[in-house]
Amino acid sequence: MPIPPTRARVVTAPGQPSATRLVMGLAWANLALQILIIVTGGVVRLTGSGLGCSTWPQCEPGQFTPVFHEAVSYHPFVEFGNRTMTGVLGVVAVALVLAVWRSPGTRERRAARLLCLAPLVGIGVQGVIGGITVLVDLHPAVVGFHFLISAALVWVSTLLVVRLREGDGHPEPTFHATGWPALWLRWARAGFTVLTTVIVVLGVVTTGAGPHSGDAEVGYRFAVDPALVARAHALSVWVFVGALLLTLWVVARAVPAGSDLTAVRHSRRTWGVLLVVTLAQGLIGYAQYFTGLPVPLVVLHMFGSGLLIAAVTAAVLSLRTRN
Repeated sequence: MPIPPTRARVVTAPGQPSATRLVMGLAWANLALQILIIVTGGVVRLTGSGLGCSTWPQCEPGQFTPVFHEAVSYHPFVEFGNRTMTGVLGVVAVALVLAVWRSPGTRERRAARLLCLAPLVGIGVQGVIGGITVLVDLHPAVVGFHFLISAALVWVSTLLVVRLREGDGHPEPTFHATGWPALWLRWARAGFTVLTTVIVVLGVVTTGAGPHSGDAEVGYRFAVDPALVARAHALSVWVFVGALLLTLWVVARAVPAGSDLTAVRHSRRTWGVLLVVTLAQGLIGYAQYFTGLPVPLVVLHMFGSGLLIAAVTAAVLSLRTRN
């Protein structure tokens, strides 16, 4: 019986399991929201609304939502808005789990069933860490860990999108290369994972030493020189750019490992997108540093961090194919 248009499947490879459009839509929505909540969390900190709600899980003792009154500021509503975004993300994550576990083409795939649980579990963990963040008055170590969990959720959400679009066969290299280019491609996944982790962690330390603590009256900061840490962060980005340019050169010159030229074109395009995202993120980073960290640029930089993690994940995974 033909599949109705509303239930048509996303084709990955002939004869292989494929995810339904509903599953793919929810997976993409989950990824988009994981990046968006990095932005809303950043807005909470940058507007000094980190303690807009004085407790957790309630906003104020006996109240789950902010209450309008003459003395109220916008801070409680900014913080509550971020908490509401967490709830929306939780609903999408639950719907994604149900869709993957019940839909034909994914309910038989163990990898998909396990991966789809990660965002839901991560959201629960984030809720607890967010509460601890409020209870410890926005200590930068806890705030930084809060962000690192979000970064990990962007990574696993991107991985889920990629895995849903491919089969479960043994991974095969997309490109064929010899000599040092072959060794470079073989170690690219581990290398870019380490480089990205270093960039993100140094970015967290830089933020934790900077002026935006999340509350005007609570100024806990890391006891390090912000300018020195910012330079180390910039240096790690330049190392990343060098590795990226070398990888682009290798994939541009390497020959296809198989007959599927679509995978080759997709990989080269994905690495090109990563270059654009990286250069844009670097430009924003330098602009915010030399202009005194204005809030709009910092927000853009946080949005870019989510895009960078997703782009790195997609690029590295494009170096192999699964049928």
